[in-house]
This record gives sequence, C-alpha cells and structure tokens, in this order.
Amino acid sequence: MGAFAPVVACLTQVLQDSTDKAPERTAEAVVVELLPSALVRVKLEGEQEIVAHFPSTQRANFVRLRVGDRVRVALSVQDRTRGRILELLRKG
Repeated sequence: MGAFAPVVACLTQVLQDSTDKAPERTAEAVVVELLPSALVRVKLEGEQEIVAHFPSTQRANFVRLRVGDRVRVALSVQDRTRGRILELLRKG
C-alpha cells in the first residue's frame, strides 16, 4: 500500500469534499407548464424559466400541481436550468 498511499489520500479528500453539503439556493416560483414524467416548468421571480421535479417523497404522497400554483424550488448547483420542488406554497 506504500506506493498507493498518496492516491488513496487524494481520493479520500475528494470524497470528503463532495459529501460536504453546500447551502441550498431556494427561490419562489410559479408553475408555467406541466411536462411529462412528473416534470414541471416554473418561472422564477427574475423571469428565468427552469425545469423542476418532485423529490421521491412528494411523488409518493402525490401532490397535484396546476398552472399558476406557487412553489418553493431548490436550484441545482451543477445545472442552473434544473431544480427540485420543495413545497407547494398556495394554490392558484
């Protein structure tokens, strides 16, 4: 293992960095369009449109969305055009 010690140390550091949770960026949005496969197009307050999905827990509890509903969305760190619906704020 002596020759691989630097590689193992480097990989351990990379794994620790990837598991550190950064604070989520959340925003309020309005549902614009219902898409197939439980995806929803929402418009953020800054007029930017993103595609959002439900987490598996909400999919199991079945939350029905309609166009015009206000939701809170967690924005993806890797892709700014994707997000995850956290909660339904109010209908219509």
